[in-house]
Amino acid sequence: MIFKGKVHKYGDNVNTDEIIPARYLNTSDEAELAAHCMEDIDIDFPKNVQPGDIIVAGENFGCGSSREHAPLAIKASNVSCVIAQSFARIFFRNCINMGLPILESNFYQEIKSGDEIKIDLDTGIITRLRDNKKFKTEKFPEFMQNIINAGGLMSYVKNKI
Repeated sequence: MIFKGKVHKYGDNVNTDEIIPARYLNTSDEAELAAHCMEDIDIDFPKNVQPGDIIVAGENFGCGSSREHAPLAIKASNVSCVIAQSFARIFFRNCINMGLPILESNFYQEIKSGDEIKIDLDTGIITRLRDNKKFKTEKFPEFMQNIINAGGLMSYVKNKI
């Protein structure tokens, strides 16, 4: 699976309240969640994000509560992938369960907001398109890739039954 998009870059310790503020948790409507995704740290994110764009962040992305609304809001914003130096463990697993591709990579200092990158999930290669510089990251184990390819854990299980 290959993704190509513009980078929206954030720092360390982006928590689930910043990804989707608690005041919007009274809905599970994906369009409504997308309309408020990241707005507490980037008010313009909902109007600037384009299908296929990529979130890049520092360490401990998705810390805070275990709410599944956070990866759902990102996925509903049509973000193709989230790359961070590290993820909060429950957020990491929620992303896999929701079918939102995520990668851990140490290329954070090499990337700027607005850069275009290409991600090859099958090889773990991230390419910064302005200069064709490549970064290697650990690819997902096959069973996790199958869950993401299916669109999430529930779709994966339904396909297996």
